[in-house]
Amino acid sequence: MCLIAWNWQPGSATPLLLLANRDEFYTRPAQPLHHWPDAPILAGRDVQAGGTWLGVGPNGRLAALTNYRSAVSARTDAPSRGELVAGFLQSPLSAQAYLQALQPEASAYNPFNLLVFDGQTLLGLESRDARIVTLQPGISAVSNADFHTPWPKLCQLSSGLAACVAHGKTEDEHLWPLLQSRVLAADDVLPHTGMPLELERALSAVFIATPTYGTRACSVVRVGSNSVQFGEQRYGAEGALERTSLFLTRIPLEPPPSPTIY
Repeated sequence: MCLIAWNWQPGSATPLLLLANRDEFYTRPAQPLHHWPDAPILAGRDVQAGGTWLGVGPNGRLAALTNYRSAVSARTDAPSRGELVAGFLQSPLSAQAYLQALQPEASAYNPFNLLVFDGQTLLGLESRDARIVTLQPGISAVSNADFHTPWPKLCQLSSGLAACVAHGKTEDEHLWPLLQSRVLAADDVLPHTGMPLELERALSAVFIATPTYGTRACSVVRVGSNSVQFGEQRYGAEGALERTSLFLTRIPLEPPPSPTIY
């Protein structure tokens, strides 16, 4: 997952509206959005490592992950970052408690940003400094740098989402085009991550399409007061649509347990 933008409105009928693109090598196998048979998770699944990049779970729990981009090669002995998403979705811990427990272990993984929502609180974790990020209501975003770093693709997606929200145009037909934009950033505003200039240009688009690497899934998630709606469009090599169907699944949120009275 390489680009996420969201509108968080606590107390509203739809507390969290989230848009996300997952970018990955086309050769890395992945399963489409589905109910996992071995866990109470609705998500796609990385076949290679078994985790996921974006998913929802009981009581409206949501987690999403982006990698931190740098020219330093990823460690091959590090555990899969996708297990952190699945771990949160199955955890009984609050968002704050889960991230606090993860802080001492964050350096064991290749660098990442983790977004978690426990149905009430939305938080982020930047693994490089093991820093928990308090996220305020409204429009926010994260890409392959720290939260809110104004990369062109992040600004484009978040401003597009803000415009849709402002004009009440938050149906799928208004949101999918935001995720499918292939506009490249001008060279003078490109981030400097140590990548060759030509690659930095290609990665600056919201929707990436190169011969070997690109946007594999576009997702729209609506966490409502009583249900979650999760839509996914998958893509293959060079941005070609791999499946034309829109995956829409509504799952009821489980009511919180009754308090125990002693």
